[in-house]
Amino acid sequence: MRLPSRPARPARLRQALAGAAAAVLLAGCGASVADDTAASTAGPSSASGSTSAVVSTDATTVDGALADDVAVETGDTSYVEADATAVTLSGSDAESDSDAVSSSDGTVTISAADTYVLSGDLSGQVVVDSAGDGVVRLVLDGASITSDTSAAIDVVDAGSVVVVLADGSTNTLEDAATYDDTSADAPTGALYSTADLTIGGSGSLTVTGNSNNGIVGKDGLVVTGGTIDVTSVDDGIIGKDYLVLTDGAVTVDATGDGVKSDNTEDAGAGFVLVEGGELTVSSQDDGIKGVQVLVSGGTVDVTGSTEAMEGSLVIVDDGDIELHSADDGVNVASSDDSAAVDGQAGMGGMAADDSLQLYVNGGTLEVWASGDGLDSNGSATITGGDIVVHGPTTDGNGALDVNGAFEVTGGTLLATGSAGMMVAPSADSAQGWIATALDTTAAAGSEVVVTDADGAEVATYTLAKDAASVVYSAAGITDGETYTVTVDGTAATVTAGQAPAGGHGGPMGG
Repeated sequence: MRLPSRPARPARLRQALAGAAAAVLLAGCGASVADDTAASTAGPSSASGSTSAVVSTDATTVDGALADDVAVETGDTSYVEADATAVTLSGSDAESDSDAVSSSDGTVTISAADTYVLSGDLSGQVVVDSAGDGVVRLVLDGASITSDTSAAIDVVDAGSVVVVLADGSTNTLEDAATYDDTSADAPTGALYSTADLTIGGSGSLTVTGNSNNGIVGKDGLVVTGGTIDVTSVDDGIIGKDYLVLTDGAVTVDATGDGVKSDNTEDAGAGFVLVEGGELTVSSQDDGIKGVQVLVSGGTVDVTGSTEAMEGSLVIVDDGDIELHSADDGVNVASSDDSAAVDGQAGMGGMAADDSLQLYVNGGTLEVWASGDGLDSNGSATITGGDIVVHGPTTDGNGALDVNGAFEVTGGTLLATGSAGMMVAPSADSAQGWIATALDTTAAAGSEVVVTDADGAEVATYTLAKDAASVVYSAAGITDGETYTVTVDGTAATVTAGQAPAGGHGGPMGG
């Protein structure tokens, strides 16, 4: 297996690993969110970040976690245009035949549950203030809303809200750089909703958050379709109780966190779920963040971040994931870990927290990290999937950093990086593994070949980054057997299941 320095998409990695496994090169080498139109009235770790400790499940799969979490309310994006209310936006005014639509001084107010088709350009904002329990459905059909005083769309009150991006339409929302209302109850995003919010359809939506965040759902937020581009000066997309992506193409460029769910108080809430679609995130803070981060399908590409994926519980059942981070790639941690110090796991600097868990059960996961690649302040379990970690080049971090038990029972794991904080799987893992520190740091582009005691090739790959250590686990590795790791002609003999001197295996070192 030869890994390029930067694959164009995670799918290429999936194909390369799957093909290699089929050829025995590496053989030595989801949950569904049901539609629900009913309204819902329910209302870190390391030195660089924090997340919540409210994890109320012992689930090991996405399905299991969702069974214990708050219910996801997904609004219906279908509508009959002939039965909808037309709202024509023009300048700072709007025209409509409905008594539920009023316009004054640039503010268009919708006061009753119904379906409204918005088109045209508005210099102002749309306010939804519907006291009933029904669904307010906003169909954006060539709508451009720009506010110089507040949010572009502000849902003050509603049973639930569905934003539909009409087929073939291009829509834009942009808020003010400074809001007139800065009270605690003021909106904090260009698209802001106090009610459950669903965004779908097949059109496109560009959201610009000039003051704070891009899209904010103060209850639950579900994206079921559309092409959505969000740029923000703080966080990109926030769903308080949950943030769910089932389909569509979502791109976020955020100065703060990329996408997150931030309910850190209610058990079973605060989760980010990706089960389909495409999510691309560029963030100057955390890329994807929640109490739980759950991936059961789709494509996730964090192109830049401080920490790419962070949660108290992280479960990957399927999907194509590629993570790039200036610090940790995957960080399983809690805000209660006030004593946590990056790079000290397995060194006695921090005891494992049994409530913190990482599970990889399938899919492909590729991590490019300058800090720790896979970092769990609790335990980690790999039962399947294809995992490649391009870890740090300095000794203050490691490609793998697990404070508690680090069990590998299936899948393939290849982790390379520096050797100073090297961590290997637990010695009693059901699947065999090898770990070795190289005599010298091998340069990117070096060929690494793993052979068994008979000289048969087990795995071959090319280093994408400089590396001084190699950890490899696959179905063809037999515990206790001898293997040879050759890097550009220099060979080292290792015994499967034994961590090298200075490395760490078992509960205290991974």
